[in-house]
Amino acid sequence: MRLVAEGVGGERGGETVFTDIDFIVSDGEALIITGPNGSGKSTLLRIIAGLLPAAGGAVRLEGGGEQAPDPAAACHYLGHENGMKPALSVTENLDFWQNFNGRPALGLGDALEAVGLDTVAHLPYGYLSTGQRRRIAIARLLINHRPLWLLDEPTAGLDRRSEERFAALMAEHLHQGGMIVAATHVALGLEAVKELRMGDAANA
Repeated sequence: MRLVAEGVGGERGGETVFTDIDFIVSDGEALIITGPNGSGKSTLLRIIAGLLPAAGGAVRLEGGGEQAPDPAAACHYLGHENGMKPALSVTENLDFWQNFNGRPALGLGDALEAVGLDTVAHLPYGYLSTGQRRRIAIARLLINHRPLWLLDEPTAGLDRRSEERFAALMAEHLHQGGMIVAATHVALGLEAVKELRMGDAANA
């Protein structure tokens, strides 16, 4: 399986943010997108996820078969927002996403244990701290089979121990043949990653 971007351009508010982005990510590989604020890192992730149209070029997924014919069908997208309803419990939120996304993977309890929060399953999501909310959003990556993880500043709000735990989860995902594309200002603790730096030239 390969994620291929060819000549991709992105716009924000009708203004060109970047042009001519090319990369290939194969199974078991991670691409880290870096660059200053405003260089288009989040825009590129949203284009890959199918949430925004590309202003030029195209992104395609090769080898995904019927279950993952394109990047949108193959991906988990973790953006700046965690995608949870504050009034619902942790379990209710994760149960919704597992049913909505299909192709269940880890059980909810196992996913919560993997992020170190198995004791908060009954609590309303809105009661949790910022770091705990982010860890629950990370648990959402584990409860459904999706080979491509698109991560936008995924460690925001995490303490060092949680960052290390998440690094281990990402490494395991890659070991199992998954792919990761992550926009970040900080090191994610992954080895042998590819890097795409936005905003170095005309893309700024």
